[in-house]
Amino acid sequence: MRGALNRAKRRTMTVEEQAAQIRAGDRRALARAITLVESSRADHRERAEALLAALLPETGGSVRLGISGPPGAGKSTFIEALGGQLIEQGHRVAVLAVDPSSRVTGGSILGDKTRMERLARAPEAFVRPSPTGGSLGGVARRTREALLLCEAAGFDVAIVETVGVGQSETAVADMVDLFLLLLLPSGGDELQGIKKGVVELADLVVVNKADGELAAAARRAAAEYQSALRMLRPTTADWQVPVLQVSALEARGLEAVWRAVGDHRAALGEAGLARKRAGQARAWMWSEIEDALLRAFRAHPAVGPRLAEVERAVAEGRQPAATAAKALLQAFLGEK
Repeated sequence: MRGALNRAKRRTMTVEEQAAQIRAGDRRALARAITLVESSRADHRERAEALLAALLPETGGSVRLGISGPPGAGKSTFIEALGGQLIEQGHRVAVLAVDPSSRVTGGSILGDKTRMERLARAPEAFVRPSPTGGSLGGVARRTREALLLCEAAGFDVAIVETVGVGQSETAVADMVDLFLLLLLPSGGDELQGIKKGVVELADLVVVNKADGELAAAARRAAAEYQSALRMLRPTTADWQVPVLQVSALEARGLEAVWRAVGDHRAALGEAGLARKRAGQARAWMWSEIEDALLRAFRAHPAVGPRLAEVERAVAEGRQPAATAAKALLQAFLGEK
């Protein structure tokens, strides 16, 4: 009976009432709001947009960190250790951990709440695993909106963890203030195996697992990474990308990581940070436009039924790609 009453209450809750709960830091309300923004239903999207508009004045107050790295680098252990230390310093930490999508259910496979159990239990933390949904960039389609909701709920550190490393994982850099690349103490061989694009986006490189028998290897790897990074153009003026060593397992070196985050923010300056975020917001708008146009294009009655055959013709070399694209666009635009 109580469950039915609660469901009825949620159905009748106004957008402003929902926004007030989030402003008050209600983690359950925040979780429900993120579920709302992740929904593709038209009525849910309409409400989500209204909710974001109501909360927009409360956003922008967090330090936004993106963390990526190859499988096995210990991203979840690192985030849990760093998040724990930040909470001890008085911060509130939100983690948006983007997991691969299950092809069967569409849901999150790895479930970071099981990998960050201690952090997820802390009242000052919020951990949300979200499936990529096949989204290019390794970042869930609505991660940007979820990040804004976390800021409105009073979390002053927002961490986005991506699935892994590669050209398709770099979208996270377009929504954070600092992009951290977490690596293993494997040295130059590993660096060469990582896509150059993601290395160029890094504002901070951290070698994890610098403990026990791997401590010496971590020191060598850090020196190799630092040497390689000197050949790349820094993402921020007056900023040389540092390479740090940590042991997430032993919670060592994390203070230096947080200091580097502050140093990078100081190098950006308030004006630089504002420009960066403004550019990201514009890129987000155009990304939304492109996605909406592509959906409309595929669903158009003059295009949809022809797509499979046209794609086959292009794949089999029976029609040039440019000619096929032009014909489909003309059909979409109603041109002869």
